[in-house]
Amino acid sequence: MMTAAGLTSDRAAELLKQEGPNLLPAEKPVSQWRKLWGELTHFFALMLWCAAALAFLADLPQLGVAIIVVVLVNGVFAHIQQERAQHAAARLRGLLPADVLVRRDGRVRTVHASELVVNDVVVLAAGDRVPADVVLVLAGACAVDESMLTGESNPVPKTAGDSAWGGTFLVNGDAEAAVTATGARTRLAGIALLTTGAVSPPTPLSLELRRIVRVVASVALAIAALFFLVSLLVGIQWRDSFLFAIGVAVALVPEGLLPTVTLSLAMGAQRMASRNALVRNLEAVETLGSTTFICTDKTGTLTQNRMNAVEVFTPTGRVSIAGEGYSPEGTVLGEGREEAAEAALAALAASHGRAELHEGQWRASGDPMEAAIDVLARRLTGRARAEMAPSRRFAFDPVRRRESAIVGQNLFCKGAPEAVLPLCVEVPPEVTQQVEHMASRGLRVIAVARRGMAGPPGSWEARRAEDIECGMELLGLIGLHDPPRPDVGDIIRTARQAGLKLAMITGDHPATAAAIAREIGLMGEPERVLEGTDLPEDEQLLGALLDRDGVVVSRVSPEQKLRVAKALQSRGHVVAMTGDGVNDGPALREADIGVAMGLSGTDVAREAADLVLLDDHFGTIVAAIEQGRATYSNIHRFLTYHLTDNVAELTPFVVWALSGGQFPLALGVLQILALDIGTDLLPALALGAEPPGKHVLARPPERRHLMDRQLMVRVFCVLGPVEAAVEMGAFSAVLFGGGWNRAELPDPALLMAASGAAFAAVVLGQLANAFACRSATVPPWRLGLGTNKLLVWAVLAELAVLAACLYVPQLAALLGQAPPPAAGLLLAALAVPAVLAADWAYKAARSRGNRR
Repeated sequence: MMTAAGLTSDRAAELLKQEGPNLLPAEKPVSQWRKLWGELTHFFALMLWCAAALAFLADLPQLGVAIIVVVLVNGVFAHIQQERAQHAAARLRGLLPADVLVRRDGRVRTVHASELVVNDVVVLAAGDRVPADVVLVLAGACAVDESMLTGESNPVPKTAGDSAWGGTFLVNGDAEAAVTATGARTRLAGIALLTTGAVSPPTPLSLELRRIVRVVASVALAIAALFFLVSLLVGIQWRDSFLFAIGVAVALVPEGLLPTVTLSLAMGAQRMASRNALVRNLEAVETLGSTTFICTDKTGTLTQNRMNAVEVFTPTGRVSIAGEGYSPEGTVLGEGREEAAEAALAALAASHGRAELHEGQWRASGDPMEAAIDVLARRLTGRARAEMAPSRRFAFDPVRRRESAIVGQNLFCKGAPEAVLPLCVEVPPEVTQQVEHMASRGLRVIAVARRGMAGPPGSWEARRAEDIECGMELLGLIGLHDPPRPDVGDIIRTARQAGLKLAMITGDHPATAAAIAREIGLMGEPERVLEGTDLPEDEQLLGALLDRDGVVVSRVSPEQKLRVAKALQSRGHVVAMTGDGVNDGPALREADIGVAMGLSGTDVAREAADLVLLDDHFGTIVAAIEQGRATYSNIHRFLTYHLTDNVAELTPFVVWALSGGQFPLALGVLQILALDIGTDLLPALALGAEPPGKHVLARPPERRHLMDRQLMVRVFCVLGPVEAAVEMGAFSAVLFGGGWNRAELPDPALLMAASGAAFAAVVLGQLANAFACRSATVPPWRLGLGTNKLLVWAVLAELAVLAACLYVPQLAALLGQAPPPAAGLLLAALAVPAVLAADWAYKAARSRGNRR
């Protein structure tokens, strides 16, 4: 039954069986057939459907059937890739934490949100997502963000007795609330049913890719129309002219580019997840690769977030405390133990977090700092303090920088020394010196104070915090140590080798932040340690002040973090900003990459972020940037690979047009369709699996468009022309070697053999191109075959397709080709060394140019 302490575990289990889990109704999935239909009816597919229809009207059934096969193969391939990407995204979303604090059996426990039942009492703190429809039982200065339900951006104040809806966020204060509805019975579930048909807008990366492909397709259509007119002008019948135009258009349309890139992003996201970096949208994978500036918090990211209270200073003495982790066992040395215990108990009264024994190990439940205060009180008093529910709380916020609670006839307050000391009476002069001394040793310092509340409780219930938090007695200072992560210094050096600038943006005391920055090697030379109040109002001045490596900014408010992000962006930086607090949402959204903490962060921060660190480790940000760079490089590999193939496919038509139709076509439309299927699909997919190179973090970030000058030069001035030259050379050698002269039409059998040589040259050239595209700087023989085994299998499959297209008589006849003579096949095979040699020469020239 329900009590003041919530439900019993047995009763909760019974209700869970009756009501079912606290989950929203599953969205009715779009049928696989509808998804596949979408892949068969997009812009490029419709172009090819029209071409197939025109082929049938022109009495070219073989061409029509071949085009339909291309559409179906590309459609099915794209559908499979999209499904893989969506399933990967769903698996990644399942990694997000979904635990809530609930009162069961008279104590606060952590359970999964899906296990909540009606009449459960949940404990909420600022930044938490409301896990179900509730009625507030206790509420301290609460405000709820209901924008996702109402569209109203301003938080709504809440008091005891008010309702709060599942899916909203508690943005201020703390509360305890009784669950009134779960799962499908919540208000959010009803709204979710209305929005199941909503379609997510395309991402900027998708828009850029679509722009690229539409431009290429438009160019293809324009060139096809031009060549159609040229063929008519040189006296070719309209039927053959049309066939010619179709070949040009099909040669240039990159039908499989979009799904291949989508799959590459999904694979990058999966790899990031395996390294504890959860990407909340695929577009962020590519953006991570362009990051130039990381603004990182200190606690939990650079440090272990394993707080340990090691020192207490009181007006009567000082004690030092030693102990392991959150175990209550410890050693206390020094004078003033009773006064130190009094300060610890007062700080505990103004806290939520506790240390609890779980499966034989002590761990933090709630804020690690508050759990450390609980451990401190246990070590000083030798016992656990009985829970005393406060009659009123004044929650912590970044402006006040303190938190207090009224328990019985006393107000207990804890917070930043500069926020608490001015509100105390008779503060000894040495206290300020002690604050600086403790902070300079890297300790987080909090001040603890108390005030007796005169009169009956009703006399202060309606008064504001600033009217009560005054005239207090200082009880002491607590110094907490949060050790740096052991490997963070090496990771900082790696980040700097990658050309990334770093800044520590923290709410801690400037001396504490500076001490930690020096210890881990983040502090720049000369040192620059700023406070939030020192930041200039002018955005340009602020950007100039911060645009250097190793800046430390302390005592920063959420509003100032937002200004920092904007100022750095105004100077051209791609900014990654970490945050875990309820008010960090605006800064995380403003940054190019918002990074939230998965272990210690608030639900509000995770909702606003692009990247969630499942281990809260700074190294995970650098690992995600590494994978982002690799994914960005993979997209360039796709484009290089696809466009090189297009150059080789288009060249025979250009040669034919320039000769006025006197030189035979080296490739026909059906051969080009076979090349699109046989050479593009599997190797392109394998290039998407290319792992990050060894030196991907040994160079500055690349900020460039997908189709930049470097790619265009490599495709249209190096790889494409070389592949096309071997193709046309093999074709011409077989023709002229068979006795053809330009004054007469070539023998059909000879033309088919020559065309087979050209076809083989393109396939083999693309085989070499696939290996060449693995790196933009390193020759393929230095990479080794074992680092991308999928590519090895892909090219073996490509060779099998080539053999079938040449030596299976029915298939060869369908494509209009025949096996070339040995000499022709040998010339075609020269495409492999020619492409690799040209690629090596290009990379060597670039390397020499970069060293100058």
